[in-house]
Amino acid sequence: MSNDSKNKFTSPIGYHNFHKDQTFNFQLNRWFSMGYARFEDLKKAGQKINSFEEWKTEILKLAQVAISEGRLMNTAFFYRAAEFFTTQEDPDKKFLYNKFIDCIDKIFKDDKIIRYEVPYIRDAFLPAIRIQPADKEIKGTIVVHGGFDSFMEELYSMLRYFSDHGYELIAFEGPGQGGARNKYGLEFDLEWEKSAKAILNYFNLNDVTWYGISMGGWLGLRAAAFESRIKRVIASSVSFDVIQYTNIVGQLLAKQFFRNFRNFTNRAMKKNLQYAWFVNNLMYITKKDAPLKHLISFCR
Repeated sequence: MSNDSKNKFTSPIGYHNFHKDQTFNFQLNRWFSMGYARFEDLKKAGQKINSFEEWKTEILKLAQVAISEGRLMNTAFFYRAAEFFTTQEDPDKKFLYNKFIDCIDKIFKDDKIIRYEVPYIRDAFLPAIRIQPADKEIKGTIVVHGGFDSFMEELYSMLRYFSDHGYELIAFEGPGQGGARNKYGLEFDLEWEKSAKAILNYFNLNDVTWYGISMGGWLGLRAAAFESRIKRVIASSVSFDVIQYTNIVGQLLAKQFFRNFRNFTNRAMKKNLQYAWFVNNLMYITKKDAPLKHLISFCR
């Protein structure tokens, strides 16, 4: 659990049974394992959630209690958790993202973390943050990013750990992620070397360790293949196949969808809410208005 006055973190041990449905259970464990939420809060919410609508309602209740008690870090990540399962058609999606960022900015102000807007294409930018170690001697620079739909702020506790041990940290969001998608409308682009080049040029980096998480592990390996300035790559929990994020039923539905996607998608989405959210999220990240279009874009 985080201590908001000093923004220090402990890393909880174990994977817990907060919910019988692993779709919800994984997300509850996600925020707990990074030190952003209390066990008792997540256990309480898990007992009341039976749908995506109830997820948002119950998680926002936790946010209201946390902010009333001055637990800003917990509040921030309850907003993020609520936003995660909110579909792009819901006007609360943008609202919840902004609430999350507002809380994070207050936390960053205390920690003197600087935000950057890195020029990318046209009038769009890649959001980035930079953390300098307290010691004058810097052991090295680590560039960090998450996967398909992650926010760089989610990696905050990990960034602080490396910074506290003498490393300069630069985290950024590429197309389809966080502010790059929410603020600048940049859809996902698997050619991650474009993002890497923009970040390396902007911060004038020539010898970096590149740290990619989840699908970011694969994206980081791809970027390193094109960028000689990336000397070392850490591919953490590499994800090669997003279909494996769903349960076995969702995986079977997705495979059937690929075989006959023109006639299958709408029926599958109506029968399986998890799969419906999964497809909706892919459509949002890739900035497509129909499942067929996102499939063509994502699998090109």
